[in-house]
Amino acid sequence: MEETISLKELFQALRKRLWIILSITFAAVLVSGILSYFVMTPIYSSSTQLLINQAKNEQPVYNPAEIQTNLQLMNTYNVIIKSPAILELVKKDLGTDMSIEELNAKITVGSEKDSQVLSIKVEDADPYMAADIANTTANVFQREIVTIMNVDNVSILAKAAVKETPAPIKPQPLLNIAIALVVGLMAGVGLAFLLEYLDNTLKNEQDIEKLLELPVLGAITVIEADGRSARKRNERAEVRGETIGSQN
Repeated sequence: MEETISLKELFQALRKRLWIILSITFAAVLVSGILSYFVMTPIYSSSTQLLINQAKNEQPVYNPAEIQTNLQLMNTYNVIIKSPAILELVKKDLGTDMSIEELNAKITVGSEKDSQVLSIKVEDADPYMAADIANTTANVFQREIVTIMNVDNVSILAKAAVKETPAPIKPQPLLNIAIALVVGLMAGVGLAFLLEYLDNTLKNEQDIEKLLELPVLGAITVIEADGRSARKRNERAEVRGETIGSQN
């Protein structure tokens, strides 16, 4: 016999174990909030932009071939910016104790789509250090690219600056809490269904019919004594006893 589960039974299973679902959800939200606000270190971001323009020559205007060449060089510049040759000089100019690997991990280089603009983005726990790393990297690259590739076609469009009230880019507490809420609900509902599936106890006549695949002919009900009725019967008995005693 194929066993089917109705939506009513599903809702009853969720309602029966609603406290488990709410407990898991609350715990997930609480842990996420504590981690986001008190444990995780805020990370700030700062960026600067470089323009890869036409190399200096005697031609007065741009031509498509030169622009295409500059666009193809963007990937090369991305690699050069994060190379040890550049980062070693950045480390020296900053006077920091960070290793080349740590600097490399903080720096992200990307190019705008179909443009000759390079963006140097730096993430750090200190917003001022993030801006210093971005600006120093841009300056060192602009200075050293003349020697490395024998070109002078890099200009700084915008320098990194720190706002009066810098806001961290991560963690995002509200987003983390929302994700924890959804994950907690899913985990609670899943656990509730799992417990319901593993529960093999017989609770009513329908469970017996499903197990034995036989109709139930009768059932013995449990009659609980009403405390109020029993008290009244005792009072009547006491009254009858007093009446009989008075007649004697």
